Amino acid sequence: MNLNNANIKIAPFQEYVTVTSAQSIDPLFDIIIDETVVLENYCKALLKKVFELPQSKFQAFINYQTDIIKDELRWLNKFEKLISLNEELFISSTCLSRYNKMYHYIEKKREEVQSLRVSAAKKATPKRLINAEAEDRHFSFHEVKDHIEKIIDFNEKLIYITEEIFEYKQADIISVNNKLQAYDEQCTQLIEKLQTIRKMKSEFEKEKELTENNLGSSAAQHLKLQINGPINILTNAFKQMMVNVKPNGTPYIQYKIKDVAQFICDNFVDENGQPISQATIQTYLSPNRTDKDPNSDMKVRF
Repeated sequence: MNLNNANIKIAPFQEYVTVTSAQSIDPLFDIIIDETVVLENYCKALLKKVFELPQSKFQAFINYQTDIIKDELRWLNKFEKLISLNEELFISSTCLSRYNKMYHYIEKKREEVQSLRVSAAKKATPKRLINAEAEDRHFSFHEVKDHIEKIIDFNEKLIYITEEIFEYKQADIISVNNKLQAYDEQCTQLIEKLQTIRKMKSEFEKEKELTENNLGSSAAQHLKLQINGPINILTNAFKQMMVNVKPNGTPYIQYKIKDVAQFICDNFVDENGQPISQATIQTYLSPNRTDKDPNSDMKVRF
């Protein structure tokens, strides 16, 4: 079937392996993509295999792909979802037998992978850390916590824990460890904890962003006035107000030279729009440096 123009629905694979034509070792089972590899191309190539492979090769194809994937169970779940999302393609092309047969082999492989994982877990997990046991598996919250720490995507963490809760509720439990809290209760509390932490992180990020924006706005709003003429005319005006005494015996501005110089530098730029040197301003403000004062006809008069 030609899928190039088909309306393919994409499944969210987190992991997929592709090769180019030159790299392919087994062209029958390899997912070959010679152009830029994106999720859409991968899904199309995978569906193409389902339509083109002999049905007798379905099981071997699934085994081949899961051997080169790190998380076989997750890949199988996404593969199943891809087929389910595109069910109409199989119906319109009268390929329901392929659809059903691939589903069968996916489920068979999933049961095999889960069985191996359960066996490995039973060997590794101490009895005291197992919450409950069923006929075909056990339930350990200790294992759940270890597993989700390895999962990066937050939503995948929640999906995994939720699936475990449903598995537990539907299982035929044969023994329960009464020294541990109920498995489904612990899983539910973990979901609540993860959601609370994510909400807090989101709120903290918003507060941080708001603070940074406010600081940026404040900085942008601090306008410096440009002096369209010699700086010493401005400094002399301040100098007069610092030196000349009012009738009450105090000058108009009663601050230290360095403080007034800092104020001028913080609020004015020179006629070229450049910052003003504080050392230069302090020199101009000094009562002893009358040589830096402007000519009398240029002075500001109060």
